[in-house]
Amino acid sequence: MFTQPLAPIFGSIGWSALFAALPLIVMFVLLGVFRVKAAYAALAGLALSIVLAVVGWQMPIGQALSGTAEGILYGMFPILWILINALWIYRLTLETGWFEALGTTIRSISNDLRVLSIIIAFSFGALLESLAGFGAPVAISAAMLIAAGMKPLKAALVSLLANTAPVAFGAMGAPIIALAGVTGLPVQSLAAMAGHQTPFIAFLVPLILVFVVDGRRGLRQTWPIALVAGVVFGASQFVTANYFAVELTDVVAAIATVIAVLVMLRFWQPSEIVSFNESDTSEEGAALAHDTTASALAGAAGTKTATRALPTSAVARTWGAIAPYLAIITIFAIAQIPAIKTWLGEVGTVSFQWPGLDITNADGEPIPAQLFKLDHLKATGTLLLFAGIVTMVLHKINIKTALRVYGETLRELRWTILTVAAVLGLAFVMNLSGQTASLGYALAATGGFFVLLSPVIGWVGVAITGSDTSSNSLFGLLQVTAANQVGLNPILMAAANSSAGVLGKMLSLQNLAVAAAAVNLHGSESTLFRKLLGWSLALLAFITLLIFLQSTPVLGWMVPQP
Repeated sequence: MFTQPLAPIFGSIGWSALFAALPLIVMFVLLGVFRVKAAYAALAGLALSIVLAVVGWQMPIGQALSGTAEGILYGMFPILWILINALWIYRLTLETGWFEALGTTIRSISNDLRVLSIIIAFSFGALLESLAGFGAPVAISAAMLIAAGMKPLKAALVSLLANTAPVAFGAMGAPIIALAGVTGLPVQSLAAMAGHQTPFIAFLVPLILVFVVDGRRGLRQTWPIALVAGVVFGASQFVTANYFAVELTDVVAAIATVIAVLVMLRFWQPSEIVSFNESDTSEEGAALAHDTTASALAGAAGTKTATRALPTSAVARTWGAIAPYLAIITIFAIAQIPAIKTWLGEVGTVSFQWPGLDITNADGEPIPAQLFKLDHLKATGTLLLFAGIVTMVLHKINIKTALRVYGETLRELRWTILTVAAVLGLAFVMNLSGQTASLGYALAATGGFFVLLSPVIGWVGVAITGSDTSSNSLFGLLQVTAANQVGLNPILMAAANSSAGVLGKMLSLQNLAVAAAAVNLHGSESTLFRKLLGWSLALLAFITLLIFLQSTPVLGWMVPQP
């Protein structure tokens, strides 16, 4: 048995926390400063975390390697399983020519890329986040934006930025449900608290998106529709999280926002239309985004566009273009029906103790991460695979072609697969060895100042794991314990971990790798990281100020009592 030590370095929690942070520091410096390829930066961080686990935290080397293997498998399934199947569906639409038809359909709603960034990345991306989560919203919305005429680099930036507001309630409320599970606090109280925090982020994100797409001109010309989208989304989150079901928060918010935007477009249009790459004149963007048409992207990805004739009817082309996404929504909705969800969980879930691990925390309690849960039937990636099969039927794609495209997808994602596997291996080693606990307890030992550090903990957790659910599982109980020690409301601090954590998602190596792969700009992760860092930190500062005010009489009335 291995018991995690809290202060193994010189007997000091401070020194231990500093050493525990080294793998993260090395990884982010390599990525953001030296522009090292994401896979190499992740492998360097993983190697250092293993050395620190064995030498510094005295973890048996066999358990350190076993924990690494568990993290790699978790990276493969469910995370990469989602990405592979999501991109397979996308490349099937490239193969058949329906992707270009999708671009035409999207542009029929609006030719303005600033408006489309709100409809696709913010609203439709939120719907995908509510149903799938992980990298699917970024991958699919980025592909759709390229189809509409946006340059690949900018499409990746917009999709990553948009994938913030819905994350706390994503994957049918999984982050909040996981937070309740590890803290023992009521789900409804945590949902209500998050519903008093994330709407403020939702209010700002559409305004940031139009600024990223078209600078000050975009903000000046399209702020009305960005404001409507942010207000409707945030209000819908607030109402649903507080008075209805936490699982449906993002579904309601996304659908309400799409309806509000479409209605507004019937009465209001921007004074000037910005489309087909007019909004991107930067040299860096032009250098990285060589090909902007769907056919050029398909050729670069090694997928041939089909010459088959598509229907001439506008209605038939529209339904055919959106058919894969309707299939995704329908399948995920069916999977959430209580009876079906229960059945899938009963027949399609395998749980087992991960071999080679026998670890307790400093209090002698077993570490939950030693139990590996495999939801092979109800997993998001499996449901996406079913959606891909439905797409094959609807678009009349034969099995040979589908398998060829699947193989090409795997080949194109080889570096992404390595990056994600390495990062999850790093996260599991840090968690199982006690490095994460040492880092967290050092931050929690700051007393009343903890209210300002609590959001940072959640932010770091999501930046490491790429998942708000994982961050809540990792740090949720720590947040509550620290809150009780220093006299802060535990519901506020627990929700802060989730609400602030979403702002780290755009910087996580997994999501950066997903975005780069989705737009066929492999190796651009460092560029995306540098461009997004400022936005992530600015929004983190904003939500930290909000949480601080909620811990005082100024906004304390917004906090439910435990």
